[in-house]
Amino acid sequence: MNITLMHYSAPPVVGGVESVLAHHARLMANAGHQTQIVAARGEPGSDSVRLRRAPLIDSLHPEVLAVKSELDHGEVTPRFAALRDAIVEQLSPLLSASDVVIAHNICSLAKNLPLTAALAELQANSLRPHFILWHHDLAWTTPRYRAELRDGYPWDLLRSRWPGATHVVDSHLRRRELAELIGVAPETIHVIPIGVDLAAFYKLESLTTDLLARIGVWDAAPILLLPARLTRRKNIEFGLRMLAALRRRMPAAVLVVTGPLGPHNPANVRYLEELHALRTELELQNAAVFLADWSDQFLPDSVIADFYRLADALFLPSLEEGFGIPMLEAAFSRMPIFCSAIEPLTELGREDVVYFDPVGDPDAAAASVAATLECSPVYRAAVHARRTYRWERVYSQQIAPLLANLPSEKEIH
Repeated sequence: MNITLMHYSAPPVVGGVESVLAHHARLMANAGHQTQIVAARGEPGSDSVRLRRAPLIDSLHPEVLAVKSELDHGEVTPRFAALRDAIVEQLSPLLSASDVVIAHNICSLAKNLPLTAALAELQANSLRPHFILWHHDLAWTTPRYRAELRDGYPWDLLRSRWPGATHVVDSHLRRRELAELIGVAPETIHVIPIGVDLAAFYKLESLTTDLLARIGVWDAAPILLLPARLTRRKNIEFGLRMLAALRRRMPAAVLVVTGPLGPHNPANVRYLEELHALRTELELQNAAVFLADWSDQFLPDSVIADFYRLADALFLPSLEEGFGIPMLEAAFSRMPIFCSAIEPLTELGREDVVYFDPVGDPDAAAASVAATLECSPVYRAAVHARRTYRWERVYSQQIAPLLANLPSEKEIH
């Protein structure tokens, strides 16, 4: 599919809509669509997304500002029609190969009404492209914009149904507002939220993103982190048994063991084999992740730090420790800590962590993990955000189906 995304400007121009536009373009290109951005200002963000400039669609173009000044005084002069027609002429070749045009805020704000009118003409006079009007803000329902509005054309375009177009908003509030404004049933308007690029937000290392793509834990909950070398004193088998018990309460739970084989004891190879066998016995093949299985290289501290940012809690079932650095790292990461009731871990954790007997009942440890996390609004909010608002999740669950189910030409007209 050939997709064009439009806004007045594109990154690196800073703005919320510009950011959304760039993420949409990236995700669509990654999904195999031929993707371009049409904007007045901006720079190409990647080789896979083409930027095509259309100077007259800028909200700050001198002629646009001159016409806007007239419109703000309620005057629709021949200058408006001339600019509208010039924009149609400028956009027509840029959109000629497009199957879909996604216009962000252009048809809901009065920043460039000649552009809005130009899109209305293009949308009304051809079978393709199909127009998706993506509304982040609504001038007619927002008091701060009312001074820019008048009854009649072209202002009424901002509260028009645009027959044949698809309407999308970011929230249910905007859907209610838009449905009342243009007189349609709310369920005919798509609600697709804005997402977050977690790799960028967390500043993840490229090796981390590669590992995450392989192990697939983004939708897990909780993600328990066990940052330890694969040696017997780390008691990782207890962690596997605890995980099996936990998944009876929290079926999407996973345990990520970050460490490599211990470097000084050849028996550690046998220990890893035993852990693999136990993982299979407990049916945890997709739930207990040994990063040593996925990377034969030493994982630098920066990658381990990434997993502290991603995980929901630290789980440390060691039989003996000389100190307990992971507890400090978890504390600095503001994550809950579940650990063995052994010294010096009790010295480090004091009364601020949840302890369990590392040679006791794994089910009791699992119950402590579940009870603590299920009562935590921070944990619940984090899991909901991770599962719902990652850009990749937003795209796969909502944007991709929208594109796949657009009306055909006969259904449009």
